[in-house]
Amino acid sequence: MITVDEVNDALREVIDPELGLDFVELGLIYGVEIDPAGAVKVTYTLTTPGCPIGPQVDEQIREFVGEIEGVSAVDSELVFTPPWSPELMSEDAKFALGF
Repeated sequence: MITVDEVNDALREVIDPELGLDFVELGLIYGVEIDPAGAVKVTYTLTTPGCPIGPQVDEQIREFVGEIEGVSAVDSELVFTPPWSPELMSEDAKFALGF
C-alpha cells in the first residue's frame, strides 16, 4: 500500500526554480489522497496565480509520483483557495529564505 509519506518524498523532487526549494517545504502541497486501487490525487497551489511554472509543476507531480511502486494513476489539482502565504512553509524553508 502506498503511503502519504512516500508521495511526499516523491514530491520533494518538485522544485520551485526561483526559490530553489521543494514544494513540500514551501507548503505548496495542500493534500494527498490515495485510493485502495493505487490512484493518487495531489492538491497543490503556486506562490502566485500568474506563476509561469504551473504546467511544469503539473508534469513533475505526475512524473515523480507516478514512479512510486504501486501507483496506478496520478491526478493533480491546482487550487488557489486558501491562498498560499509564507506561514505555510516549513521552519527550514523559512530559515533558508530569511523569514
